Amino acid sequence: MIRVTRRFGFPAAHVLRHPALSDAENRRLYGKCAHPAGHGHDYGVELTFAGPVDPETGQILPDGALEALVRERVLERFSHRLLNDLAPFRDAVPTGENIARVLHEALADPVAAWGARLVRVRVVETPRNQFEIGEPE
Repeated sequence: MIRVTRRFGFPAAHVLRHPALSDAENRRLYGKCAHPAGHGHDYGVELTFAGPVDPETGQILPDGALEALVRERVLERFSHRLLNDLAPFRDAVPTGENIARVLHEALADPVAAWGARLVRVRVVETPRNQFEIGEPE
């Protein structure tokens, strides 16, 4: 079984606020990230896939198809946007944890259709904050 990791990135903004909480509670939970004006990040995304190598192509995933999938389901959807305004985050605070979960949900089934597995999604929000979802190594 081969594992392959591809890196992507997109700039986006978010506000860490739960609508059911007061301003004071949101500030206590999320600190300066709860500011109503929001703030942005240059998110890094690392996607790790596992699967058998196709004997014809020598790859586990069709390269052009993977690029198109990530462009459609991640980059075009989230790049240069306020994440709070997007459907996946209307009912979930757009924390790094939830961003990783949403990306995994968006990509796992199409990758499985190619005979591979999406084994890890890592979202790099800052040099100090990284969030992962997936299978243990």
